[in-house]
Amino acid sequence: MTARATTAIRGRFDATFRDNTPLTEAEAGQAMRDFDAVLPTLGDAFTAKAFQGDLRCRMLANFGAGFNHIDIAAAKAAGITVTNTPDVVTDATADIALTLMLMTLRRASEGERLLRAGQWTGWNPTQLLGHEMTGRIVGIVGMGRIGKAIARRCHLGFGMDVVFFNRSPVSALDIPARQIADLHRMLWACDVAVIAVPGGAGTRGMIGDPELRALGPQSVLINIARGDVVEEGALIAALQSGAIAGAGLDVYAREPHVPQALLEAPNATLLPHLGTATDETRTLMGLRALRNLVAFAEGQHPPDMIV
Repeated sequence: MTARATTAIRGRFDATFRDNTPLTEAEAGQAMRDFDAVLPTLGDAFTAKAFQGDLRCRMLANFGAGFNHIDIAAAKAAGITVTNTPDVVTDATADIALTLMLMTLRRASEGERLLRAGQWTGWNPTQLLGHEMTGRIVGIVGMGRIGKAIARRCHLGFGMDVVFFNRSPVSALDIPARQIADLHRMLWACDVAVIAVPGGAGTRGMIGDPELRALGPQSVLINIARGDVVEEGALIAALQSGAIAGAGLDVYAREPHVPQALLEAPNATLLPHLGTATDETRTLMGLRALRNLVAFAEGQHPPDMIV
């Protein structure tokens, strides 16, 4: 957490800060026995088992928009309020999606590896030929806040046509975009597919071999959602066989583990979960979590309450 957010939290509460290593299931349970409120984040194991026993904690003010690391049903059964930090993560996450799109289409990771390895022999008219973003078709899976921000950047910045798949109808868009009700049809229609759905049981394994084949050998996949939304084995096979042209990933199914086959895939652009990693956004996340904490402590309805 940033210095500004830490200072603000210390100024309002008697707070204990730990290092950045994720809480194990046992540590998460102990934290809920020791503290009135906890600020969890991605990787902390707030499983159903962690909620067992006599808990002092009455609130989990999650540091992040995604909360699939918290067993919401168990929290509700234990009478613990859970909040998150939506809105403030939108721009940084959308920016990282565009970063991955550009890097993957222009084969920037391949070029950097070539250069750093001392293997670049100079300009070559056919070296590392990629594809332009301008004028291509982007397909967005999940048209929530982040999906809409990605669509806006793609259309207004690169003149891209936008198609999207969403489980419910989406209206009031401020750019031209066409909703396609069938996921496979949408993937077939686009040049770049961006996964922007929430994590959790409802989207786990959503993109597997049939979906990657629908995307096709001329198109690329970008995932800035959660790693387990994409079946990693199917993705590796698609990259190796040429079933898709490439992939840009910021998330992985078993973080921080990244399969060796992905590390070795020349057509994969890999980032270490940088989605919200800006000083501005991480500060806003901390302050947003604090706002929820203060509201709860003062007997008010936290603005970002999940349960």
